[in-house]
Amino acid sequence: MTAILPVANQTEIFYPSADGEPVAETFDHLYALLTTLEVLKQYLANRQATVLADQFLYYSQGFPKLRVAPDVMVIFDVAPGGRDNYKLWEEGQVPRVIFEMTSAGTQDKDQVFKKTLYEQLGVKEYWLFDPKGEWIEEKLRGYRLRGEIYESITDSRSEPLQLRLQIEGRIIGFYREDNGEKLLIPDELAAALQQEVVARQQAEEQVEQERQRAEQAEAQVEQLKAKLRELGVEPNTKDN
Repeated sequence: MTAILPVANQTEIFYPSADGEPVAETFDHLYALLTTLEVLKQYLANRQATVLADQFLYYSQGFPKLRVAPDVMVIFDVAPGGRDNYKLWEEGQVPRVIFEMTSAGTQDKDQVFKKTLYEQLGVKEYWLFDPKGEWIEEKLRGYRLRGEIYESITDSRSEPLQLRLQIEGRIIGFYREDNGEKLLIPDELAAALQQEVVARQQAEEQVEQERQRAEQAEAQVEQLKAKLRELGVEPNTKDN
């Protein structure tokens, strides 16, 4: 159930887009955040959806202090592209899936305050990823909204995203449910593109080599014909 909060009567209210706080505690948390952001952005590139990271989600018009900054949030049925911040009353859509890169230092906030807030706002799925395994032994823990209450996700799959989630070191691996294909992270995508370029170059080189061999063979045939004519023998040009 989406929380309904009072609306202030003020006409000019400033909603900040930053608070000067760091994006993530450690490199591992930042890397997990950025890879999740880029993978899901590529996956949803042709959809009416957006993926935002570490940006303020304002959930009560007129009250700029009522905000939260999810590490990664996926919103469907909105215009694609980035935003400086996300205001529920302007966009009209609650994030469908939220990921928090959690740690021992943010454990209480992530599993109590944020979990309760996202539940009340009606966020369909809430995932906690602990890249260092500081307090989540399995590193990944998910909750799915059933009615108005979060229940633990036991099958490591995201219903809204239609993806299967898998721990791969200190990042989340995402796999399509329809064909099992892995969504490549930026490093893997760059390597795949490089392999494709090399394969294309090798194919072009092979075609060029075959063309040169064909030209050489034709030149040798012409030389042989010329020698036969010197000997007074007319080459047979009929097809065999």
